[in-house]
Amino acid sequence: MSDVDPDIELVEFIAKAIVTQPEAVRVQNGEGDVLELETAQEDRGRVIGRQGRVAKAMRLVLTTSRGGSERRLEIVD
Repeated sequence: MSDVDPDIELVEFIAKAIVTQPEAVRVQNGEGDVLELETAQEDRGRVIGRQGRVAKAMRLVLTTSRGGSERRLEIVD
């Protein structure tokens, strides 16, 4: 059994599929129940999407995952 957080793996998998520089994607635990998603500056708009639709969809997937109901996703600079 691995020590890797499945919520982090989930967000990382989705983000890497969207961006043009997947090697720059970093997901880590923040304060409390927050997951922080960091991408290359050029890819930040792709992860957020028009009117925040992609970010909202990623948050919805995280919320409906097994352990993610208590977690929040923040996209950081």
